[in-house]
Amino acid sequence: QVQLVESGGGLVQAGGSLRLSCAASGNIFSINAMGWYRQAPGKQRELVATIAGGGSTIYADSVKGRFTISRDNAKNTVYLQMNSLKPEDTAVYYCNADITTPYSLGSRLSNNWGQGTQVTVSS
Repeated sequence: QVQLVESGGGLVQAGGSLRLSCAASGNIFSINAMGWYRQAPGKQRELVATIAGGGSTIYADSVKGRFTISRDNAKNTVYLQMNSLKPEDTAVYYCNADITTPYSLGSRLSNNWGQGTQVTVSS
């Protein structure tokens, strides 16, 4: 069983900063891509940023230059540093990870989601 647990959300004024963390736990062989998605009320879930196992990153255009994704492979943790926050960044932020776990016939890869953490940016 694999778990992703997010932390670091909260209420912040426009222009402020927050740092989200997401730690993976369980019987893990390896973690491939990790990422952050967000879902605002009445909208579809959207990609915010991803980071591959080798460290390459992808960002949504709306957050480029303001958000930075990073990971600590020793801690099975991914971070999202969010600066210059805007009211339109308000959403529930979800962690996502492709994780390989041991299996009776070898190993298997699964896509996993965290429970989400609320980020609210006031104007």
